Amino acid sequence: MCGIVGFVGNENCTDILVEALKRLEYRGYDSAGIAVFENEKIKTVKAKGKINDGLVQKLGTVGKPDGCCGIAHTRWATHGEPSDVNSHPLGNERVSIVHNGIIENYREIKAFLQSKGYTFESETDTETVAKLLDYYFKGDPIEAIISTMNEIRGAYALGILFRDCPDKIFAIRKESPLIIGKGENCNFIASDMTAILDYTREYYLLEQNEIAVISSDEIEFSDIHRMSIEKELKIADWDAEAAKKGGYEHFMLKEIHEQPEVVGKTISARIKDGLPSLEECGVTDEMLCSYKNIYIVGCGSAMHAGIVGKYVIEDIARTPVIVDIASEFRYRNPLVTADDLVIIISQSGETADTLEALKYAKRVGADTLAVVNVVGSSIAREANRVMYTLAGPEISVCSTKAYAVQIALMYVIAFRLAYAKKTITEDECRKLTQELLTVPENIQKCIDNTEIYQYVASNLVNAESLLYIGRGLDYALSMEGSLKLKEISYIHSESYAAGELKHGTISLISDGVPVIAVATQRNLFEKTQSNVKEVKSRGAKVVMVCHEETEVDKTCVDFKIGLPTISDLLMPLITVVPLQLIAYYTSVLRGNDVDMPRNLAKSVTVE
Repeated sequence: MCGIVGFVGNENCTDILVEALKRLEYRGYDSAGIAVFENEKIKTVKAKGKINDGLVQKLGTVGKPDGCCGIAHTRWATHGEPSDVNSHPLGNERVSIVHNGIIENYREIKAFLQSKGYTFESETDTETVAKLLDYYFKGDPIEAIISTMNEIRGAYALGILFRDCPDKIFAIRKESPLIIGKGENCNFIASDMTAILDYTREYYLLEQNEIAVISSDEIEFSDIHRMSIEKELKIADWDAEAAKKGGYEHFMLKEIHEQPEVVGKTISARIKDGLPSLEECGVTDEMLCSYKNIYIVGCGSAMHAGIVGKYVIEDIARTPVIVDIASEFRYRNPLVTADDLVIIISQSGETADTLEALKYAKRVGADTLAVVNVVGSSIAREANRVMYTLAGPEISVCSTKAYAVQIALMYVIAFRLAYAKKTITEDECRKLTQELLTVPENIQKCIDNTEIYQYVASNLVNAESLLYIGRGLDYALSMEGSLKLKEISYIHSESYAAGELKHGTISLISDGVPVIAVATQRNLFEKTQSNVKEVKSRGAKVVMVCHEETEVDKTCVDFKIGLPTISDLLMPLITVVPLQLIAYYTSVLRGNDVDMPRNLAKSVTVE
């Protein structure tokens, strides 16, 4: 959520900052701005709207700042409406800052500063931090920063310029992520590595309550007691090309097409001697057998991946699994104990609600396993154990390949757990594992049926509302399919357990209402088809997603999407592909911004 970038070097930084901001557009934003040292002053330019339509046009009108040190920001509004005034950077002629996060006690700070004669132009919580820094600045920037950190409560990542310290950027963080990039004759700050991959792959992780001072040729770290800190220089395993479209019209389409590769990579890395292995995260068979319950916690698509995991684990490993929305988990006082395993799922590894759920689980003594995509992210560092999903950068706000690799790891965990608990035999485990390895080629077969998905999308494009239905694992998949469609097409969509329709939801069905029935679980097919007949008799237009060999009643199905036949247990890994592509093509036909849907952010780093 929001994006921060900063540059200090030996060349004009305005274009560098603007291009780096564009790399962060996927995080979601409604305004953008830059602040650059120019002739010993801080020059700020900012504008509401997209970077090209707002900031770039304004720079063309007022002129580009000419300097070699600056900070920049894409803002997603939390305090104050999207506007030029509320955009970052914020501050005054002496201090300018960019901020990700939320300051919880900003009202108290604002009242104090107003009593000292400060006036405020914006409606933001961020401006109070900028002016508190100004209040405490008496010539020593580090002292002002420490005094400010002692006063503010909440989550924050800050990039700071002091007029009296030209050619230096100061950075601090608490909860919200921030990295420090090490370049050649230049250095950076950034919300994530994607922003600066064109310039460097070397970076430092800024930890909680640490202070960084960045100049063109030096990076210094200290704690709030001014004690110097030595840090490990890390190398990003992504390159600049991985974060580009590569000839695809949208990042979402590119990332759907990457699923065979990343799913294969994620699975094969966890197979040893024909069996799934959890050695990388230190989970032994003895530990797996000792867990009383398993909790899976996530938000959005990550939570949906957890629901698939629940169905599979309970089915073959006979272990109770509770799936929780991360934002609800700790507030309902869950019955988590030291005998339980809590699996935390997050693409970014920075999701605020998910991170807080992880901390809660650790406080009560549960073992914690993070399933994340970003190496060194907050959740990865905080958890007792971690499994990386190996998806590479996912830029589109709408998650596709990250979801696919998350559920792939749910299968690896489920198979090993079942094998450890002897609820399946070694031969059964080997057979399941071998079939899991065939999934990537079947995902590719689904991707190749482009014309089918385009045709279905053409029949949905004018719909006002629709339903996804299914039973068992198909219901779990219908949740993700519905989420994908509503995220990027803006069509109202709901997922419902097919057997629940008659308990109220069927009243929403009328002539022409589309219903997408997911029916890949053959032991439940007859019951699902009966539910399909119920909606069809009330005028629904039905699309059925099922095995290609399945014979459907053509009187109740308007269109069938046939999928390659693998075991029903593994079908979610390939069934999600048509649901993703139907959502994608529907959004394209409606003329929407597929990669950056309205009101959404990729990395939600505030509660």
